[in-house]
Amino acid sequence: MKQRYFIYFSYNGARYCGWQMQPNGISVQEVMQKAISTILRTNIEMTAAGRTDAGVHARCMVAHVDLEHELPAGIDFVSKLNSLLPNDIAVEKTVEVRPDAHARFDAFSRRYEYHVVLNKNVFSHEFAMRIFHPLDFERMNRAAELLYQYTDFTSFSKLHTDVKTNNCKITYARWTQDNDKWIFTIEADRFLRNMVRAIVGTLLEVGRGKMTPDEFRQVIEARNRCDAGTSVPAKGLFLVNVEYPEDVFTGQRGSSEF
Repeated sequence: MKQRYFIYFSYNGARYCGWQMQPNGISVQEVMQKAISTILRTNIEMTAAGRTDAGVHARCMVAHVDLEHELPAGIDFVSKLNSLLPNDIAVEKTVEVRPDAHARFDAFSRRYEYHVVLNKNVFSHEFAMRIFHPLDFERMNRAAELLYQYTDFTSFSKLHTDVKTNNCKITYARWTQDNDKWIFTIEADRFLRNMVRAIVGTLLEVGRGKMTPDEFRQVIEARNRCDAGTSVPAKGLFLVNVEYPEDVFTGQRGSSEF
């Protein structure tokens, strides 16, 4: 009988073309599937909670995988998998789930962070966007609060995608300071391609005084990507959490092996 598991893992996306396999570059999915297939000696396919773009990082990504056979007794799957994976991908745990549980469609919440720094920092330049102009973060937060009032975010979506709807329910969106870094945290039931980076780019226009919060509202209502700001670089974006209903899990949530 086929058994399904959720695999929780993180990755530095700098050298990958994103999560999903692509014909023109190496993806996180390709590397992980190869490692798991090597251990299990059979071809394995993974389905993730979402597809991060090239250069985007994940502190917590979830993917499901199906097994036809049990692993040999005594094997520590997580440790063995981490030994095969490169240093920029790390598996945290695996959890047994219902056979019909789906890493993408059963997720009811996803949380992203975008990091910016205002000063030169040799320890964060690879994982944050440096800003060279003063920003009014209070004004940016007033604009971000307007996101709660809308569900259609066509203005912040990558053009010509194959999604059926551009509707999302945003439940949290705010800038907070962490020492010399500012972090924009946003949580929603789903996200469109390029959505977070486009929202951040537009909020930066507000912070620089080039757009008012009311004009930010007009951008949302226009449902036109051309009205929004430029997308910020991928290196500052992190997927940090994915949430599921408790009833999808059949094993212990803290399990570290199959």
